[in-house]
Amino acid sequence: MKFLRRGESNPTTDTSSVEAGGTATVEDKSVTLSKGRPTPKRREAEGRRRGPVAPAPMTSKEARARRKSLRGTKEERKASSSDRRKEAQDRRARMLAGEEQFLLPRDKGPVRGYVRDIVDARRNLLGLFMPLAVVLIFSMILSPGLQAIVTLAMLIMMLFMITEGFILGRIVNRRVRERFPDTTERSMSLGWYAFVRASQVRRMRAPKPRVSAGDSI
Repeated sequence: MKFLRRGESNPTTDTSSVEAGGTATVEDKSVTLSKGRPTPKRREAEGRRRGPVAPAPMTSKEARARRKSLRGTKEERKASSSDRRKEAQDRRARMLAGEEQFLLPRDKGPVRGYVRDIVDARRNLLGLFMPLAVVLIFSMILSPGLQAIVTLAMLIMMLFMITEGFILGRIVNRRVRERFPDTTERSMSLGWYAFVRASQVRRMRAPKPRVSAGDSI
């Protein structure tokens, strides 16, 4: 009996064992021919589809020349930089105007917008803290003998600031729960957001106030 080696096929048909009754069944056995080469890796196949890869630069001079060619001309770089600068200025202007899609994540949503309106419609002592602190520090530098008085004044200002921030947080949370009963915003988060905005000088707030001081919200 001749055994087939791997990769060979028998072109003739083999006769199987004789069944009962003397009838012989014939079965065709076909053997798949081997490819004769290994299956290409996925990385190699993708490389062939993308086309030839440029050879690596041999010297630093060639590398610099290649980087320069990829950057484009000086005029193209200046035009690209100008476009990016104009785009950034446009995004900032839209953010300051309060357009929702351009706001920072901390400022997005109707709840945060309502909190900003509450703060901006109030006349807060918190907004005077930074200017007064700067004045007191300069006065201490100009006259070192006032250090004790300036320190006491800053402590009193901080006490007023903390007290007003606590009251403002309570007001903001109460009004937000009335306007948005289904909100999932945490009380501490809303109170801190209102405190930080109130402590900023009005004209430096971002987004810009939508209401005037004294308006009814």
